[in-house]
Formats: sequence, C-alpha cells, structure tokens
Amino acid sequence: MPARPTKPDLADEVWRDLAKGSFAVLAHLTDEGDPRSSGVVYGMVDRRLYVAVAPDSWKARALGTGDEVSVTVPVRRGGLLSLLFPIPPATISFHARVTVHSAESITRSSFPKELRRLLPDTGSPICILELTPEGQFLTYGVGVSLADMRKPAIAAGHVPTA
Repeated sequence: MPARPTKPDLADEVWRDLAKGSFAVLAHLTDEGDPRSSGVVYGMVDRRLYVAVAPDSWKARALGTGDEVSVTVPVRRGGLLSLLFPIPPATISFHARVTVHSAESITRSSFPKELRRLLPDTGSPICILELTPEGQFLTYGVGVSLADMRKPAIAAGHVPTA
C-alpha cells in the first residue's frame, strides 16, 4: 500500500490536479445572505483559477473584487473501476479571493493563450472571475489509495495554498 504523501508532495499533487481539472463548484452568499453555488468551467494560470461568466449572470452581479468564495474541485479516481463500481471523486476544497475583470477590460488578444478556450466564439461580452486560493486546501482522497478513501482519518488532508 502506498504511503500518504508528505505535506510538500501533497501540495504538489493538489496543484497538479487543479491544473489538470476544468470543472469546479463555486459557492458564496448572495447580497441577501442566501447561499448559492454553481458548477463552473475554469482554466488555471500561475496558481490562479479563471472563470468566464456572462456580465448579467448572478455571479457577475453578486461577486465583486475582494469577495471571498468557496471552491470545490472534484478529482476523478478509479479509472476503469469507476465504470463498474460507484467510486466517488476525490475533492480539493479551498477559499479564494475574487478579482473581477470586466467585459470592457478583456480582449481576445490580451487574454493568456492558455485561457482562450474560456472565451465564447460568438464574441459576446464576458466577465472573468480570477480566483486566488487562500489559506489551506482541504483534500479528501487525494494522494491515497481507493481503499483508504473509506477511512476519513487517512483520506482527509490539509495543505497550505502557498
């Protein structure tokens, strides 16, 4: 049985998993104090996640620069076994600070090449939410065997985001 990665190794594995991923669940409180979450497609550059949203979407209207959100990224596990058995994904959860890039400030040519897939082909306006992880990553099932995912004391981990 492979040993649980040490903290620096787990941090590297978390960043690799985030870079390979593209789907996350973004959660925050609305202006009225109601909880809200939605699935988003993201891209990552320099340890920041970027999400494209319509300027009139609830995320663009409710989130401002400096706001804090919660992010959870599922990490597929199990390979072929996941087709035969109900193997839940591992998860990486963290808090992130939001920076809003308005539709007026974004052009296709000024946007990093790695993130251009987030831009709509139609040329319709978008806002970009830049999410900077803060504090610690809370992991579940990252860096452990599938069998050990059933043991919370082994499967859960914490590692600094920086």
